[in-house]
Amino acid sequence: MSQKVISFGEIMLRLSTPGYQRFNQASEFVATYGGGEANVAVSLANYGIESEFVTRLPKNDIGRTCAMELRKYGVGIDQIIYGGDRLGIYFLETGAVSRGSKVVYDRANSAISQVEIGMIDWDQVFDGATWFHWTGITPAISQGAAAVCLEAIKKANEKGITVSCDLNYRKNLWKYGKTAGEVMPELVAGTDIILGNEEDAEKVLGVKPEGIDVTGGHVEGAAYESVSKQIMKQFPRCKKVITTLRGSINANHNSWAGVLWDGKSLYESPTYQITHIVDRVGGGDSFMGGLIYGLLTWPENDQKALNFAVAASCLKHTIFGDFNQVSVDEVEKLMDGDASGRVAR
Repeated sequence: MSQKVISFGEIMLRLSTPGYQRFNQASEFVATYGGGEANVAVSLANYGIESEFVTRLPKNDIGRTCAMELRKYGVGIDQIIYGGDRLGIYFLETGAVSRGSKVVYDRANSAISQVEIGMIDWDQVFDGATWFHWTGITPAISQGAAAVCLEAIKKANEKGITVSCDLNYRKNLWKYGKTAGEVMPELVAGTDIILGNEEDAEKVLGVKPEGIDVTGGHVEGAAYESVSKQIMKQFPRCKKVITTLRGSINANHNSWAGVLWDGKSLYESPTYQITHIVDRVGGGDSFMGGLIYGLLTWPENDQKALNFAVAASCLKHTIFGDFNQVSVDEVEKLMDGDASGRVAR
C-alpha cells in the first residue's frame, strides 16, 4: 500500500546571523525557509514517502519562492492556498557553549494566521492520504488557524486517516487571548500518535513529570512511563506516546534519545552524545519525520521506528537550516553503529 502524508502549518522565512554572531554584530543574514510541519514534510520526501504540505502563502514573489523551495525537496505543493499580505519571518541567533540560541518572531498578520474555516478543501487534500500531521504551533498562531486545524483533524478522523501531533509548546506565540491548555485538548483528542517533551506535557496537557532535571545533562527515560500513561488515560484515542529526551550540557553539546510507550511496553532508544552541534533548530521535527517514516515502514517494530527517529535527528544537528537533508541509507548507517564520520568515496 502506498503511503501519503499530509502536513499542515506555517512556513516562514528564516533569517540567521552568520556563524555564531549576535544580532547586534550581524551586517547580513542568511535566508532560508522553515517551520515545524514543513520540516517534517521535507524529511519524509527525502525518505521517499509521498509528502504534501498544506499552508497559506502570500501571492507574491516571496510566497512563490517559498513554494519553489519546498518543491525542490520533492514536497507536494498543489494544495497550498494563496492570499494575505505577508510571509512570517523568524530571526535566529545561534548560541555557543553557555550562551543559548535566540529566536525573534516577526509573524503577526501572516497569511496563515488569517486562514478561516472553509478556505481549504480537506476532502480534496485528503484524497489518497494515509497520514495527517499537525503541531501545537499552528493553533497558537491565531483563533482561525486553531479552528482550521481542528477542521482538518475531524475530517481526517472521519476518513480513518492516522493523525499525529508534535505538541510543540511555544509560549511566545499564544497571544490571541487563549492558552494552550484551553485550546489544545480538543485537538489532541482526535490524535493517534503524540510526540512531546517534558515541558510540552506540562504546559499543554497539565501532565507533570516528576524527578527530572533536564538542565543537568542526563535524562532518565523510564521516568516518562507515568507521563505516557496519564496522556493515554486523558486521550483514549491515542495509541502511542513518544517523548524526546534532550540533556543540555551546553549549547554545543547535547545528549539525545527518545522513549516510546505503546500502552503496554516502554521502548528506549540508544543515547547519542552530540558534541559539536551545527544547528539544533528543527531537531524535534527531524525526529518526527523519522518517526513517521519508521512507523509506516516497520509497523510491527516500534523499537526500530524509534531508533530511526533518534538517529535521523542526531544527524540533523550537523546540518545548517531547518530541513533535515539526509537519506535513509545515512540514517541506517548511524543506526548500525557507524558514527565515524569518515569520508565516503
